[in-house]
Amino acid sequence: MNFLKNLYRFSTTWTGTIIIVLFVIFFIAQAFVIPSRSMVNTLYEGDFLFVKKFSYGIPIPRIPWIEVPILPDFNKNGHIIEGKRPNRGEIVIFIPPHIEKQYFVKRTFATGGDEVVMGKDGLYLRPKEGDNFIKENFPNAITKDILGRTFIYDPYLDKYKGVHYGDEPTAYKLLLDIADHGVGVMSRIQENGETYFYYKVEDDHFFMIGDNRDGSEDSRFWGSISYSAVIGTPWFIYLSLNLPNSNEAKLHPDNIYKIRWERMFKGIEGIENLSAKNIENDAFNTEEFKMQDFIESNP
Repeated sequence: MNFLKNLYRFSTTWTGTIIIVLFVIFFIAQAFVIPSRSMVNTLYEGDFLFVKKFSYGIPIPRIPWIEVPILPDFNKNGHIIEGKRPNRGEIVIFIPPHIEKQYFVKRTFATGGDEVVMGKDGLYLRPKEGDNFIKENFPNAITKDILGRTFIYDPYLDKYKGVHYGDEPTAYKLLLDIADHGVGVMSRIQENGETYFYYKVEDDHFFMIGDNRDGSEDSRFWGSISYSAVIGTPWFIYLSLNLPNSNEAKLHPDNIYKIRWERMFKGIEGIENLSAKNIENDAFNTEEFKMQDFIESNP
């Protein structure tokens, strides 16, 4: 009883409060805000959410804002406690390989050993389990033979309402431009007179793609992520606002900072179940997208 009293007394002090807050941030949950439209129709810019940090083990704690790890990577996997790996289709928060002090959120398109192909009409997946797995788990899927193997056309398109393509294949065009500069991570291949881009996911890596297929900077441009980069998964949205840089605010200036009540306090399953309204073509402007960044970072 005395221990509980002392613990309560300690928790009411400034020192105790700071330690408790840091413990929560380091090991349980951390607040993030969605900054872009790469996951639009699932997650919107201005969605403030908590990330569950113990979904895939416990990642090495990082000091908030400056994002510096406070512990060495003893296990060589970015986690102080190892956990399960992300599955195909799961939304994950992670540290991208090209920006070490930022967090991205995307959906897991493929896992280690899977093969990914990007064509003019969209993405294709060949699960590492092979043809029998495809027949048993995707009996109604659209398939295509590429490189002598069966690939499934984007298996998440019907399963998750927020997944969509734009009216123009702008991500595909950007891949063509990047390949012309010799800095792409996906291999350019020719099949039946068509140009495709191919990638085989490394072991214990994950190929992350935004639900806004033609408006997302993702693994198609900088490769897969390792398990060591995985932070967690969205837990629930605690606030959702039309920010000044959002499309909603640009179309309706009077709605800046308007609260999106229908999104409040919903977990990821609740968000997935919201009807996908007003799907827009938020594709890249291939001239404005940071082509120079790819060239400079891949001399």
